[in-house]
Amino acid sequence: VIYYSDRFSFPQHSKMSGLSTNSYSSGPPRFGGSRGGPPQGKKFGNPGERLRKKHWNLDELPKFEKNFYQEHPEVARRSPQDVEHYRRSKEITVKGRDCPKPIVKFHEANFPNYVMDVISKQNWTDPTPIQAQGWPVALSGKDMVGIAQTGSGKTLSYLLPAIVHINHQPFLERGDGPICLVLAPTRELAQQVQQVAAEYGKASRLKSTCIYGGAPKGPQIRDLERGVEICIATPGRLIDFLEAGKTNLGRCTYLVLDEADRMLDMGFEPQIRKILDQIRPDRQTLMWSATWPKEVRQLAEDFLKDYVQINVGALQLSANHNILQIVDVCNDGEKEDKLMRLLEEIMSEKENKTIIFVETKKRYDLLCFAVSWLWPAMGIHGDKSQQERDWVLNGMCSP
Repeated sequence: VIYYSDRFSFPQHSKMSGLSTNSYSSGPPRFGGSRGGPPQGKKFGNPGERLRKKHWNLDELPKFEKNFYQEHPEVARRSPQDVEHYRRSKEITVKGRDCPKPIVKFHEANFPNYVMDVISKQNWTDPTPIQAQGWPVALSGKDMVGIAQTGSGKTLSYLLPAIVHINHQPFLERGDGPICLVLAPTRELAQQVQQVAAEYGKASRLKSTCIYGGAPKGPQIRDLERGVEICIATPGRLIDFLEAGKTNLGRCTYLVLDEADRMLDMGFEPQIRKILDQIRPDRQTLMWSATWPKEVRQLAEDFLKDYVQINVGALQLSANHNILQIVDVCNDGEKEDKLMRLLEEIMSEKENKTIIFVETKKRYDLLCFAVSWLWPAMGIHGDKSQQERDWVLNGMCSP
């Protein structure tokens, strides 16, 4: 991965598949324009302006159960000193009242057999730290904030308790919306979560769907009309369907905000607040984030009740120490020659797929034209259609 930019800061750079790697200082990687939101200068109206905030009367709402955690005898026998030693060894810190002890082995979570059967097929040894502490909290029905790096196993940290939660609720009836709602910042993350939800929900015949922009609305609407227990959605497309009356969140009792810091960074806070106003306030809410900035803290304070906060590792985003980082600070006039020499070195190797991030669409046009004279090169940015982006990404991922 090569960052090619005009600014002198130090982001993450990677050495992948044994390739030589160079880097050019950059700010946050992006393909021109704003990060996922509407282009600056264009006005599309206020998101969700046709949605009215619901005024909930908890006495009139049907009751539901959300505490399904039964502490395993092995966990109960674990002393406070043992618990503290485990948390310290895994860099786990917790804040909040009545946080359950972490589990150490999968069987200690007391998941139902239909969940354990799927886990056993994966041949995993032990749960990850966020799973070890997150599962007891989520199964207890508590609101929680989980702060952990991407790739730490957080998707299963909230999906497996979601499956248990759903299976203890009444069956969906015609016109009901989802029981579990997962909000994600991008279609790519939403699709990844959907794959995991489909795999683990299949054993208990739970239906799930993925709602995101840049794709036809028809198939997504049909999924919602047929009834799904789990809906994974990006905020913008879900707002569209709520305003059009294609779905509702009256049955939603388990809410997940995945990569909350990135959603706020992309400008989705108004949509998130509109969506959360459509969900009963006594729901269970789980918020996941890689960092803990003040904006995420404020969202947690506004919408979570008496929550448990779980941190795995540092609160600040940092470089992955398993990836070689090489930074080459140079003048603007030197960058193109250095890049071409680096690409010659990379392309001479057997594994030579390379991603180059640039600052602007103008820089992309110039650089893609220059590189494509010598090697196969394609790119994506905000002005390209979703079909074009998918075509380029599929070409990059193919053997």
